[in-house]
Amino acid sequence: MKHNKTIGHLAALLTILIWGTTFISTKVLLIDFQPIEILFFRFVMGLLALLIVYPHRMPKTTGRQELTFAGAGLCGVCLYYLLENIALTYTMASNVGVIISVAPFFTAILSHIFLKQDEKLRANFFIGFLVAMGGIALISFNGSSLQLNPVGDLLALLAAFLWACYSILTRKISDFGYNIIQTSRRVFFYGILFMIPALFFFDFKFGLGRFANLTYLLNMIFLGLGASALCFVTWNFAVKLLGAVKTSIYIYLVPVITVAASVLILHEPFTWLTGAGTVLTLAGLLLSESKQFN
Repeated sequence: MKHNKTIGHLAALLTILIWGTTFISTKVLLIDFQPIEILFFRFVMGLLALLIVYPHRMPKTTGRQELTFAGAGLCGVCLYYLLENIALTYTMASNVGVIISVAPFFTAILSHIFLKQDEKLRANFFIGFLVAMGGIALISFNGSSLQLNPVGDLLALLAAFLWACYSILTRKISDFGYNIIQTSRRVFFYGILFMIPALFFFDFKFGLGRFANLTYLLNMIFLGLGASALCFVTWNFAVKLLGAVKTSIYIYLVPVITVAASVLILHEPFTWLTGAGTVLTLAGLLLSESKQFN
């Protein structure tokens, strides 16, 4: 059991290490790609990769199971990323970064309601949440003033809630007993299916000639194979082993990884505020994780 939990923590950490650096690839691609185009291409590539890695058909499922897969695809693949991207057009990226980090709190509340059998909450979770959010705020704003925008901030808050819903649905899916690549593949399928109507509203263009640019191609491969195909499998695997709440706490690390990547890759300055924020965030993570479950 302890060995399984260690593997689960490593899977969650690997996922967050990759997700925390995706902003670099996204930033590069946004020069010639719209957000909806990046989203569509990366998940289609991820779906194809999972089909190649594990081409076996999923055993027969029930209608209720298919609804769970569809709900996970709608919440975690389609709506979460769409709302996050739309929120960025209305409000500051720092606002979105802080608000999205509320997802573990929503996950804890939903877990307490829907997963009472294995998701126990303790005071240290909420104390850790407050400490981590303070650190994330320091990292995100880094001396800049908070500028509230009701539309963008509410969209980001809704995106955080939808990720929490995805985490709960993923925990339920893990109890079905299917191969985790098969279940991730099915979730991707539904996510892309729900995404198709949005393509017509956001002026989507295939424009495959853009991939002749090696930089664009490599960055899309990173998002498709790494951040999508690999990371959704490892994240779902971590949820299966650790539970939705304990896994979601790793989301606190995303701003820390982003700062580290900015300093190392983009050579952005590392200020005392980001340093203090990093320490607080890590402290909040450790507090939330400590004796969360007996």
